[in-house]
Amino acid sequence: MTLTVQDSAETRKLRHAWGQAGKRRRTISLLLVAPLFVYVLLTFMLPIGMMLYKAVENVELIRAVPETTVALGQWKPASPDELPPDIVFTTFLKEISAAPRNLVGEAARRLNYEVSGYRTLLTSTVRKLRILPENLSEEGAARRFMAEIDARWEEPAYWHAMKRASSTYTPYYMLAAVDLGIDDAGQVVQAPEEQRTYIDILLRTLKTAAIVTAVCVLLGYPLANLMVVAPRPFSIALIIAVMLPFWTSLLARTSAWIVLLQREGLVNSLLGYLGLIREPLELIFNTTGLYIVMIHMMLPFMVLPLYSAMKGIPPHFMKASASLGAHPVRGFLNVYLPMTLPGVGAGVLLTFIVTAGYYITPSLVASARDQMLGYFIAFFANTTINWGMASALGIILLACTVAVYFLAARTVGVRQLAGLK
Repeated sequence: MTLTVQDSAETRKLRHAWGQAGKRRRTISLLLVAPLFVYVLLTFMLPIGMMLYKAVENVELIRAVPETTVALGQWKPASPDELPPDIVFTTFLKEISAAPRNLVGEAARRLNYEVSGYRTLLTSTVRKLRILPENLSEEGAARRFMAEIDARWEEPAYWHAMKRASSTYTPYYMLAAVDLGIDDAGQVVQAPEEQRTYIDILLRTLKTAAIVTAVCVLLGYPLANLMVVAPRPFSIALIIAVMLPFWTSLLARTSAWIVLLQREGLVNSLLGYLGLIREPLELIFNTTGLYIVMIHMMLPFMVLPLYSAMKGIPPHFMKASASLGAHPVRGFLNVYLPMTLPGVGAGVLLTFIVTAGYYITPSLVASARDQMLGYFIAFFANTTINWGMASALGIILLACTVAVYFLAARTVGVRQLAGLK
């Protein structure tokens, strides 16, 4: 009995010591992973979170006229033709006349997204609000005073637009990014036909990325295979040629293509010298130039995953299929091609995603009607400073990218895409 108790105590001590050692190992592992976790959090998760927030943020009007936004929130219009109560007019006049000019400017810009011309209406009204009338609290006095300043204040559409912009969060940017909007009745409707642009831009972006990816597969597959089967000196030269674009500035490569493809460039001069053309071809600043330059930019992203997959295939597999009587075409389709599909999937995924997000190269070598979604994201972020619209378009592009990733993962497999057999 004493021996059993002693053994039990020793067992508990061993278990306790083993548990403490396990805790130390887990703590050390967490400390080693912590820098990577912080890096991913700060450089990936935080920017995406900020983008999601900016796509629904709607504080411009609240900062300028907070009491008016509260009054508009309590207003429940029975029809789109109904004007707000007098308290809204009175509160708005008092607040807008005392609001800082920078906040008024931000609110005017936000309201102008809802109704074109709202910025001019609000800023001109503020300039005319030098002295408010003493009878402003009388029924209808504020409404009549604003109508005297500008008759548009008696149009319900402007007040309904202000009501839509008075909440803390708004679906405006996300709806506008897919050519939708909210009417005065609060219903989600399609944008006017002349304003429906973003769906076409998104489809153009996906189409361009798909065509570039398909051509890169057709060009990259035989090139990667040649890199594998070629003699070592020639293979090394091909690898250097594929890697060389990564060592060259993107802007320098794009500028070089502009020089080569312009009307007086090397390509047109060579074709003219050979007698193949009589007039210079339009090879740049159009769709043709976009595809030529983008395929050159993206080809390494396709070749390298393919080369990695092909390098891991033993060469005797094809010899074995031939020795069993299989035609080389059948051996390729049944043996070699299936084994390279993970490399094809990884290359397609990488090429498509990078192409869809490009904006520098298309903005330099394409025409205005060939611009992709990345160009407009940069335009709203850097030129018009419309962070909401830029974030909404970014979310749409991110959603398409994630959809393509899940499609590739479903088709090829996550482990195969990651190179884990």
